[in-house]
Amino acid sequence: MSNHPLKLYSYWRSSCSYRVRIALNLKGLDYEYIPINLVKGEQFSPEFRKLNPIGYVPVLVDGDVVISDSFAILLYLDEKYPQRPLLPTDIRKKAINYQAANIVSSSIQPLQNLAILKYIEEKVSPDEKLPWVQCHIGKGFESLEMLLKDYAGKYATGDDIFLADLFLAPQIFSAQRFNVDMNQFPLLSRLDEAYSQLPAFQDAMPEKQPDAPSSGTS
Repeated sequence: MSNHPLKLYSYWRSSCSYRVRIALNLKGLDYEYIPINLVKGEQFSPEFRKLNPIGYVPVLVDGDVVISDSFAILLYLDEKYPQRPLLPTDIRKKAINYQAANIVSSSIQPLQNLAILKYIEEKVSPDEKLPWVQCHIGKGFESLEMLLKDYAGKYATGDDIFLADLFLAPQIFSAQRFNVDMNQFPLLSRLDEAYSQLPAFQDAMPEKQPDAPSSGTS
């Protein structure tokens, strides 16, 4: 490991940051947590946009290496710090992990992020915000239930934690926040219960982060 400690620019409730926190915990990597308050717009500051021009969290700084986008960060961490691999060696299972992770990162999470919800609230109607989120999470979760039914063991693609799990746990947390009825998704609910038993997942949870408000408000 380099002499420079890892730094993670994060927001407590960001599901993308949550994924990376789980990975860092699984791999036993110490890191400095640098909070970026998305509600206050700190992600748009000139200083932060030097790190990530699009103005999203997370950003990982590893010495002189700066990477944003959670998918890129996770693949970087897995190559540089190969202890506790995030991908299986089996090529088919690896592809399923990529597919499940991409359903979350491409077809669910971007449609519920702060900027999209603010746009819907302002341009359409505040009343449309929650139905919009629930619709897109529901569509993605139906797909994940179908995809994983033939692969899941204790976790998403067997009895070991892999990349898919790192995307699923934060997305299920978000779904519960948006009052999605998880009874519709028995497989994902079972996986969520399994994740809740794991210290690496517990310690990454939003409410345990240093910038989480004690009152439970954003």
